[in-house]
Amino acid sequence: MALLVRPDNMERISTPEQAKAYIEEQVRDIQEQVKDKKVLLALSGGVDSSVCAALLIKAIGQNLVCVHVNHGLLRKGEPEQVIKVFKEELGANLIYVDAVDRFLDKLAGVDDPEQKRHIIGAEFIDVFAEEARKLDGIEFLGQGTIWPDILESEAGIKAHHNAGGLPEDLQFELVEPVRILFKDEVRVVGKELGLPDSMVYRQPFPGPGLGVRCVGAITRDRLEAVRESDAILREEFAKAGLEGKVWQYFTVVPDFKSTGITDGKRTFAWPCIIRAINTTDVVEVTVEHLDPALMDHLAMRITTEVPGINRVLYDFTPKPPATVEYE
Repeated sequence: MALLVRPDNMERISTPEQAKAYIEEQVRDIQEQVKDKKVLLALSGGVDSSVCAALLIKAIGQNLVCVHVNHGLLRKGEPEQVIKVFKEELGANLIYVDAVDRFLDKLAGVDDPEQKRHIIGAEFIDVFAEEARKLDGIEFLGQGTIWPDILESEAGIKAHHNAGGLPEDLQFELVEPVRILFKDEVRVVGKELGLPDSMVYRQPFPGPGLGVRCVGAITRDRLEAVRESDAILREEFAKAGLEGKVWQYFTVVPDFKSTGITDGKRTFAWPCIIRAINTTDVVEVTVEHLDPALMDHLAMRITTEVPGINRVLYDFTPKPPATVEYE
C-alpha cells in the first residue's frame, strides 16, 4: 500500500526518470490495494485530480469511475471543458452530476470560511456516496490530495476537503497516489504519464472552488461577479502573454461594498481583488508585479462589464504572511 507520509529523505522529483520510477511504484501499490474492486474519483479537471486519474487508469483501467460534480463554484466554461477533454477526447468513464442548487442552498448564509469548506467537503462525499450506490463494486475513493494540503491541515491553517475534512463515517477506503508530492512534482509525473500540457500546466484551483473566493456568505449574484471577473482576468493574461508564465492568478470579491460613480450616478457595490502569484511548492509564494497599463485595462473592463463591481484592487502580499486563497 502507498506511503501515507512523505519520507524526510525523499529526493525531489524533477526528471522523467524519477517520475517514471514513482509511477511504477504507485501502479504496483494501487493494484495491491484495490485489486479487482472499483475506485470512484472526483475529477475536477485540475492538475492534481487529473494526474491522480491518469495514475489510476494506468493501474486499474476501466475499474476507475470518474465523477465530475458541478457544484456551481467552478470557473466560467469549466464544466463544459471538463466534459470535452475527459469524456470526448480522453474517453474517460465520466459521470456528470449537476448539483448547483444543492450546494448553493446548503451554503446560503454561511460566512465562516472553515464551515464553508467543511460543508462543501461533506456534500462532495454525499454526492459520491449516492453515485456509488448506483454502481457495483465501489469500495474506494480516489483523491488528488497533495503534500501541501496535508501540511496546512495539520498546522491548523485551513481545512482541505481532501485532508482532514472528511466525515468520520466515510465508507470508502482512500486511494491517494499523489499524496506525498509537492505541486511541481505532480506536474513532472503528469508530463511523464503523457497528459497534455494544457492539463499538466493548468492553473491550480482549490477544491472548494470559487466558494473561497466569494469571501463571506455566498450569494449567487456575488458568485457570478467572481466568475465573470475571473474570466476577464484569464482572457487578458492570455492576450498579454502571461498565460503559463504566472503560476496562478484569480479574482476575489469580498462581502462589503463601497461608494462609487457610474454614468454620473452613485453606486454602492463590491470591490474586485486581483491576485497573481508565483511559486514552486506552494509553501512560499511571491507576487507578480503587473504592467500598470494592464492593471488600468483590467480595472476598466471589470468595472464596466461585471455587474456589482465598482473598484479593482491588487493584492501585493506574499506567502507568508498570507495564504494563497482568502479562505
